[in-house]
Amino acid sequence: MLVWLAEWIAHYVRAFNVFNYVTLRAVLASLTSLAISLCMGPWVIRKLTQLKVGQAVRSDGPQTHLVKAGTPTMGGTLILMSVGITTVLWTDLHNKYIWLLLAVMFGTGALGFYDDWRKVVYRDPKGISARMKIFWQSFIAIAAGVFLVGTASLPASTDFIVPFFKHVVYPFGAVGFCVLTYLVIVGTSNAVNLTDGLDGLAALPVVMVSGALAIFAYIAGHSVFSHYLGLPFIPGAHEVAVFCAAICGSCLGFLWFNAYPAQVFMGDVGALALGASMGAVAVIVRQEIVLFVMGGLFVMEALSVMIQVASFKLTGKRVFRMAPLHHHYELKGWKETQVVVRFWIITMMLVLAGLSTIKLR
Repeated sequence: MLVWLAEWIAHYVRAFNVFNYVTLRAVLASLTSLAISLCMGPWVIRKLTQLKVGQAVRSDGPQTHLVKAGTPTMGGTLILMSVGITTVLWTDLHNKYIWLLLAVMFGTGALGFYDDWRKVVYRDPKGISARMKIFWQSFIAIAAGVFLVGTASLPASTDFIVPFFKHVVYPFGAVGFCVLTYLVIVGTSNAVNLTDGLDGLAALPVVMVSGALAIFAYIAGHSVFSHYLGLPFIPGAHEVAVFCAAICGSCLGFLWFNAYPAQVFMGDVGALALGASMGAVAVIVRQEIVLFVMGGLFVMEALSVMIQVASFKLTGKRVFRMAPLHHHYELKGWKETQVVVRFWIITMMLVLAGLSTIKLR
């Protein structure tokens, strides 16, 4: 919206042409979403408290978490609100990828909102059934894959890229690409949701991974940079960097209130939406494997749950003291803040490893 206004004013004042630069708009988007989160945060928390939207704590979870019962949840609505407003303000709304990302984010956000609502109203920590959640996540992910295949302008837009190698590319075809999109979006959405179990644990890793994805998006959308660095050229992908920057700013603002001891929790409405959004960005810029590396924390959290369930069903024994992984280390004696900060450090190293693939090809 502001881009259109700037373009109109630029006809009379050439200085406004500066808003055509994605890098500037990305910075402004991060600052705008941060400001919205910080300003609206106290109001959202008060409203959630008035509505008695309190967290229902798992009865089988760590006993130290019982004090968290009643803390306002569904704080992800603050994140989605700030990202949505910022995206409309600072992105080029003619860009197809922006509308796809908004659809994925708000679609999975609505699913998470309903899940949280059931947890709050019925006081059921399990929320909606896993079957129903997977069904709607799958629908959104496959729809996104079909849209990307149907609107692809270059073969590179749907090819599978292997990092660290310049010319290792696999053309998956329409069906294979849709399957890959499904796995990435649904997998990342659920992995972030499983990670969101401690104060501030998920928010900062989302910031770091989204910030790195913004760099990949900018390069992928720039023909000269993408050719020089050996990345696939995806026309229009550079605008996705502004969306990623909006996520960074909104999550940093949310972290202000979600840091230990948390005043509000993200809830499924935020975790499912953020995970799906990052997965969709990775698919757009053709960096699914890099997302797997940079989001290694989310991968480890998800794998810990799958390993725990499989082990218990097959052998009757548990591999971890408790899953997801962060609970395992809590029961080993780590303080909550220790787990969070150490997992942040791990994510930082993994993001740097992912960024190294830009040049090491």
